[in-house]
Amino acid sequence: MLRKINDHPIRSVHLLRSSDPDNLFPRTLEFSPPARGTWNIVHTGMQLPESHQIYVCASGCLRGVILTAAEMGCMDRFSTIELLEKDLLRTDNEALILQGVTDILKNLTKRPRAVLLFTACFHHFMGTDLHYIFHQLSRRFPEIDFIPCIMDPIRQTKSITPEERLRREIYRQWRPLPLRARACNIIGSNLPTDDTSEILTLLQKNGWTLRDMTTCRSYDDFLQMAEGSLNLYINPFGHRAALDLQKRYGQDFLFLPQSWRYSEITDHLNRLADKMQVSRPDFRPRIAECELAFEALKQLIGDTPIAIDCTFTFCPFSLARLLVEHGFRVLKIYSDTVPAEDRDNFEWLKRHYGSIELWSTKNPDGRLAHGNTMGQKILCLGQKAAWFNGSPYFVNLVEGGGHYGFDGLLRLIHLMSAAFLVPKNLPEVIRRKGCGGSCCL
Repeated sequence: MLRKINDHPIRSVHLLRSSDPDNLFPRTLEFSPPARGTWNIVHTGMQLPESHQIYVCASGCLRGVILTAAEMGCMDRFSTIELLEKDLLRTDNEALILQGVTDILKNLTKRPRAVLLFTACFHHFMGTDLHYIFHQLSRRFPEIDFIPCIMDPIRQTKSITPEERLRREIYRQWRPLPLRARACNIIGSNLPTDDTSEILTLLQKNGWTLRDMTTCRSYDDFLQMAEGSLNLYINPFGHRAALDLQKRYGQDFLFLPQSWRYSEITDHLNRLADKMQVSRPDFRPRIAECELAFEALKQLIGDTPIAIDCTFTFCPFSLARLLVEHGFRVLKIYSDTVPAEDRDNFEWLKRHYGSIELWSTKNPDGRLAHGNTMGQKILCLGQKAAWFNGSPYFVNLVEGGGHYGFDGLLRLIHLMSAAFLVPKNLPEVIRRKGCGGSCCL
């Protein structure tokens, strides 16, 4: 039974002091704000060079992925097989996929090295034999690697998520190679890490070779990553892939979360140095640089309230703690979960800054709060925070923008200064895939 919810109190916000980290907000009907600049499975798949993506699902689901491919200018690497209502009752769905994929590949001007074939929740409901499908496709096109992928929002929070599965399946295409000492990979990221990041400088200074799928120019370059003796991952969605690669090829791995506090950054980089069996660098000069930059930023923005959202960084509570420890006024944090690697920061903020507002990005009541800033200037970190507050003063980054470590902090401070001084055209920046669309509620 449908109920009108417009007159209900705002249920998408409460104070940090009253938040349960294991259940920040109740599971309910979800709202998807039109700030869609975040990365999704299409973006991730497009990082694999010489690949082609095929989505098999209904038109409603296809809309979003088609728009993403079009916005990336990659429609020549993207195809679809649309499912209709009749396919629920009168279609052999194994035959439909086999025939559709075969027709698509035979009509391409150049055969891809790999095909990411995305099936949907529909195929689980119908009991489609996906193992049979991929076995037959590999027999028909032995020169192509077929990668089984799933676009299944029904199971988004159960078991392995589509994002985790996609990364695991992509790296399963590697062939075993002799592991090479001082060869390292960054896996699972959507964005290349900055060349000036301490991760890269530490590796390069000590003679290590670094590869990353986001910088590979060919499929052969991607396959060469299999010789790496160490895999690093910053994006938590890479965890399943790292475990799988360790089991398959014996590659060691290290998780370096996208943390923001000095002690956390130092600890992560020291763990990397220990894994490399090299001396730990002295980061005190870098910390001093950051302190001077923070002083200048504080003089510029003063007590201007700050809002942070979970699409900006994987560790929003780490960033919030760093800012409040430096005297900045963090007013709002937008997040529906507390990552395990960010839990200590959440608990610290809850004890010492419990008046910070914690907002859901998914609760449908959030649509009623759009632009409700009471006329005050708010500096937002992330597109969702900017949209919810209707603020043109925002840093337009997703997943940290490839920044990391003290180098990433200095870049962030510069971007915050620019965002505070120069307003952006909010609708123009985030208008893609929905901003301004009508609402049925």
